[in-house]
Amino acid sequence: MEIRTELTPHSIDAPRTALTIGAYDGVHVGHRQVIAEVRRLAIERSMVSTVVTFDRHPASVVRPESAPLLLTDPAQKLEQLATTGVDLTMVVPFDEVRAMESAEEFVRFVLVDCVGAGLIVVGEDFHFGYQRHGNVDLLREMGENLGFEVLGLGLVGLDGSPARDHEQVSSTFIRRALARADLGWANAMLGRPYEVRGVVGGGDQRGRQMGFPTANVRVDPSILLPADGVYAGWYERPDGSVHAAAISLGTRPHFYDDGALLLEAHLLEVGGPNSSGPDLYGEAARVRFVAHLRDQRTFDDLDALVDQLHRDVADTRTALA
Repeated sequence: MEIRTELTPHSIDAPRTALTIGAYDGVHVGHRQVIAEVRRLAIERSMVSTVVTFDRHPASVVRPESAPLLLTDPAQKLEQLATTGVDLTMVVPFDEVRAMESAEEFVRFVLVDCVGAGLIVVGEDFHFGYQRHGNVDLLREMGENLGFEVLGLGLVGLDGSPARDHEQVSSTFIRRALARADLGWANAMLGRPYEVRGVVGGGDQRGRQMGFPTANVRVDPSILLPADGVYAGWYERPDGSVHAAAISLGTRPHFYDDGALLLEAHLLEVGGPNSSGPDLYGEAARVRFVAHLRDQRTFDDLDALVDQLHRDVADTRTALA
């Protein structure tokens, strides 16, 4: 997949593009269905299949006070888009100036002059441009004058069939599922386990003292974390090795009344920081959530907590088997 980050004039000698536009946060099953249609149509028309997306979520500029937390960081999004087989991803800078750009200006400058649109595929409910004034009807009207086709797609469910609003696959519905720890539904809509990335930092060593050393993964605050709880999942190190992990996400209510939110991963096959296993401090980590095991809770004493941690490890092995 070719990636472009600069808006330059489309060469008159270059093939035109069949494109789709959106934030593409999460690159979920619904996104992949749209991109598959774009690829099919691009092949039919000898065009370049293209995703037009943005270097940040538009809501973070237009309405930062209510912008959603992200399902994928910019690097993750591009990695996932690359797996769709699309020829080109155009990453459009989105700032205060672009937020004020009219829908008509965006179409003429970005989609036609720079990306060379020959076909635009979007959802029938797609809106864009200043105050979201642009829609599919405007695209069709402009396409008649500027020489591109427009295909509006209806809402789709997991299997690609038409869906009602509450059945659709969307980034919003994935966020809601993660907020209630519904990993089954969230991962089904994503088409893969939900993954967050961060760097391993120091902790207070409570886990190691109890015989359960953890990697404390610090995640960028712009990324959505699932609901507090204990999860079964996978932990990937920079060398590509992947390890089963019992994951604790929360404020550790047994120890603190008002503790900081922590993501702690206990690797089942290897030791954690400062143990007999590898030193993970400072390493980049990828944590994938597979199943919700239980909610966070307090315990009568430390022995009861340790007993529960043993059960969590056993339940993790079962969930990942």
